[in-house]
Amino acid sequence: MKRILFLLSVFATVAQASEGTPIAVPAGHQAVMTALGAGDLTYECRAKAGMPDAYEWVFAGPTAILYDKNKSAVGKYYGGPTWEANDGSKVTGKQLAVHPSPTPASIPLQLVQANPATGSGMMSGITYIQRINTQGGVAPADSCSAANAGAKKMVKYQADYVFYKAS
Repeated sequence: MKRILFLLSVFATVAQASEGTPIAVPAGHQAVMTALGAGDLTYECRAKAGMPDAYEWVFAGPTAILYDKNKSAVGKYYGGPTWEANDGSKVTGKQLAVHPSPTPASIPLQLVQANPATGSGMMSGITYIQRINTQGGVAPADSCSAANAGAKKMVKYQADYVFYKAS
């Protein structure tokens, strides 16, 4: 039942969001499902590489729940990056491209090439994943210095994840 709920038609707005951008999925792949990811992105205050007296907020990892169009939880998204369905199947991947979000103060759109899935289920056969319609999630504006090095901040975000398979 959850597999049926998770398999969604991808609306024209998805295609329009990525057409002509660096996050466009290569020909020969079709969208097979989409999910809303909502949760937190964790940032850590660290010394800048090669600049020991300068500090910045560095992305440390995501923690989000994946929801279908009926707002039912169907999986989770966490560091790796990893998308894991409730059926136990999961896929990791490698970021190929990013593109600025049209929504101010939001993390960029993203294209990920998927590694072969583990387990059998919803994530089996996924080849690419797009992150679109991002809201929030940018690094904190709070001070980051030697005084709070190692501090972590969680920032709320949400995005649509569109999953593709070879056609």
